[in-house]
Amino acid sequence: MPGMAASSEIFKNIRLPEDRFEMHLLEWFIPERGITFDAYAAKMCSFIKHKNAVLIGVSLGGLLVQEMAKHMEADKVIIISSIKQKSELPKRLLFAKYTSIHKLLPTGLVNNVELLAKYAFGEMITKRLELYEEYLSIRDKYYLDWCIDNLVHWNQSSYDSRIVHIHGEKDAVFPIQYIENCHIVPKGTHTMIIHRFKWFNERLPTIILE
Repeated sequence: MPGMAASSEIFKNIRLPEDRFEMHLLEWFIPERGITFDAYAAKMCSFIKHKNAVLIGVSLGGLLVQEMAKHMEADKVIIISSIKQKSELPKRLLFAKYTSIHKLLPTGLVNNVELLAKYAFGEMITKRLELYEEYLSIRDKYYLDWCIDNLVHWNQSSYDSRIVHIHGEKDAVFPIQYIENCHIVPKGTHTMIIHRFKWFNERLPTIILE
């Protein structure tokens, strides 16, 4: 499951041994008006056709797969560049929760790729805009508002100890100092699933099977 506004293209360089794994890519869909994050996760489960799947989610997709696992039997849940509980949110997002300042974000400018990349990846993109445009697939204001609101109001206060958390040392969206119990990727950023795919290709099979 990709992160906010991103398509499954972020996984295009992830290669798992085909004799042991079958990859299925999920995509965000525009939420119905008023749908809860939990109800959205339940609907996303309808796209899972295999029993005891391993769920892997990046960033906001990491939150979503945790919610999905509450509605289905998952063999394992792996989150990347994400959080496991509300205490791992950085202070600026906790501030947004209690002040609703996030509602003032100019999400109407969804066709501004640089701005959308800032929201989705936590980086101001000045180069390779065409590359990032390929990864950012959803340009819907309601969807972005809904995602941001559900992120800052995510209320999970504890987590299943079996969740595998992979996090970058230099993640600008969810800083490592707020994260506990994770596999740390040295110099990894919030977009490491794209830029550090070799790290994942080398280690994901073992992480999935262990």
